[in-house]
Amino acid sequence: MTVPPGERSRGFPASERLRTDREFRDVVRKGARTHTAHYTVYRDLLGGENRRAGISAGKRAGGAVARNRAKRLLREFYRMHKDLFPPGTRTAIVVRKPPEGAVLSSVCAELLPALRRWRGGNEGDSPCGPDISSSAS
Repeated sequence: MTVPPGERSRGFPASERLRTDREFRDVVRKGARTHTAHYTVYRDLLGGENRRAGISAGKRAGGAVARNRAKRLLREFYRMHKDLFPPGTRTAIVVRKPPEGAVLSSVCAELLPALRRWRGGNEGDSPCGPDISSSAS
């Protein structure tokens, strides 16, 4: 896939993934941690210019369909918000509870504040789409 000049790549190439179980465990063991209702995010400093990210959804996150959907949404979240994953860091996102009816906007609404706290940024607009409100009030 060719990226037009002036635009950043929105992919999730293998060079940006935590590829081995050992790498993932190192981040979880040594990294700083923050929790949201459905996710736990770990981050440690690797140094250098590479950013690395990994996503995990165990069996407690539901059946195969639910786990794969959660991972797909988290990969898309990473692609859209690479600026929240600074170069020189390794980040692991673990799905703890299955988010019911998760859509990209709900994932953004849950993870953006947690990641911005680390980054020290303010709450700005999100390109994840409109907020989804629950009709079961």
